[in-house]
Amino acid sequence: MYVCICNGVTERDILQAAEAGCRSVPELTMRTGAGANCGSCLDMAAELLDRARSYRDLPLQILQQAA
Repeated sequence: MYVCICNGVTERDILQAAEAGCRSVPELTMRTGAGANCGSCLDMAAELLDRARSYRDLPLQILQQAA
């Protein structure tokens, strides 16, 4: 799904940036271009980044128990 139409940034691009260590929306904008033009995508981009970071920050034991 496209999150930032202006710059062609997809949900996958944002998740990959989070996996690579992106921690903030300004950093996400620098890495992907999301929100650099009109900014209407920033809320959705921030939500996706927060969700991806929360998954990444889960302790391994919890992930093993869920499997």
